[in-house]
Amino acid sequence: MGSQTNHLPALATSPKVIFFTDYDGTITQQDSNDFLTDNVGFGVDLRRKGNQDVLDGSRDFRDAFQEMMDSVSLPFDRCVDLLSENITLDPYFKEFFLFCREENIPIVILSGGMRPIIKGMLRTWLGDEAMEAIQIVSNDVAVRDGKGGIHEEGGWRIEFHDESVFGHDKSREIRPYSALPEGERPILLYAGDGVSDLSAAKETDLLFAKKGRDLVTWCERENVPFTTFEDFSEILETVKHIAAGKLSVKDAATGRK
Repeated sequence: MGSQTNHLPALATSPKVIFFTDYDGTITQQDSNDFLTDNVGFGVDLRRKGNQDVLDGSRDFRDAFQEMMDSVSLPFDRCVDLLSENITLDPYFKEFFLFCREENIPIVILSGGMRPIIKGMLRTWLGDEAMEAIQIVSNDVAVRDGKGGIHEEGGWRIEFHDESVFGHDKSREIRPYSALPEGERPILLYAGDGVSDLSAAKETDLLFAKKGRDLVTWCERENVPFTTFEDFSEILETVKHIAAGKLSVKDAATGRK
């Protein structure tokens, strides 16, 4: 398996379970991109309209999200300050992180958000050690054409992870793991809440979808099996049972569609 770990870093410790997760609105209690759009961008109504268009299939996520981020002209450092004051971590995520570290369950964050924000806030909440333990695959930030730097008014833009209609097609990170032969393939789990998670929703053995959010609406319409959660205490309990062999992923999703 040695050569595979170069391309599939979550295999490095030969885990039996890998936990993929969204960041905004899943690990955090609020979505940082929505918060910026609603408060210093074009507002709640246009943001919700964009999300609905993505759910309906009339717009690509990439276009809707680009429009959201382009509406935010606040310098990037001030965006970070604003988010630091208003975004909070799920109250049980740190306990979940510590359990996963103890049980050799890699956590891989697949985010439509921006890497500097994710890294900075996780470091504040979990410490430097977590940055070594958690893999982050996300979009990034770049200087807007004609501007001198990201920390000036209108100076930054989102830089998408890939060329897909999602901007970051999360399925591309998961599929090499799901394609592993029997005996080498870990159990794959995913947690998410919204329209940025649609590309990942069908790719793992079990999907945790946050109660009352857009991902649940989409899964119900598309008949995709899932189990709901309100916070990471519920995910922790389920993952403990799966890791101990006391619960199958199929049974975990039964009756929770």
